[in-house]
Amino acid sequence: MDYFTDDPRSNWQRLLVGDLYIADDPTMAERSTRATRLSDEYHRAYVKGREDAGEILAELLGSMGRDVWVRPPLYVDYGEFIHIGDGTQINFNLTALDVAPITIGRDCLIGPNVQLLTAWHPIEPQPRRDKLESASPITLQDNVWLGGGVIVLPGVTIGENSIVGAGAVVTSDIPADSIAVGNPARVIRSVTEGDAKR
Repeated sequence: MDYFTDDPRSNWQRLLVGDLYIADDPTMAERSTRATRLSDEYHRAYVKGREDAGEILAELLGSMGRDVWVRPPLYVDYGEFIHIGDGTQINFNLTALDVAPITIGRDCLIGPNVQLLTAWHPIEPQPRRDKLESASPITLQDNVWLGGGVIVLPGVTIGENSIVGAGAVVTSDIPADSIAVGNPARVIRSVTEGDAKR
């Protein structure tokens, strides 16, 4: 079945606006290969302590603020749709499927093995069989802390100052100043100024 008979756009153009597409566009392959190469170069430069590691990371990402620390390995689809604010720290093994924009605010902490997954597939069996897919943006506002192994699903926004406990699966928005845990993640309480260290 041809889902795009009356749509003159390329699949890459459909991807860019968040519409359904099929991942067979040469532009997708080219940009994905570029991202894989730069991720590998960044990892190798970081391990060797090379001064240009940060420059390689900046070339990979859509934008990156000051004093950003990303411990490799880092796995991305394109890299160019990821935006990281000042002072954010990301531990190793981040998987960021940035088919749609992933915006990470200032001073965020992201634990090891976190997954930020913007991509999704249709629920209806036939379109899924026909390889249709799309994506919805993910936003982490300023000062968000994601514990190790957190998975954030497409379309989610996590409000500023919020904490998501290790291993949680975030399926819907988390309000600002919240602590959320579990699968699916649920808010258990608000962050308070008197919270002790854990």
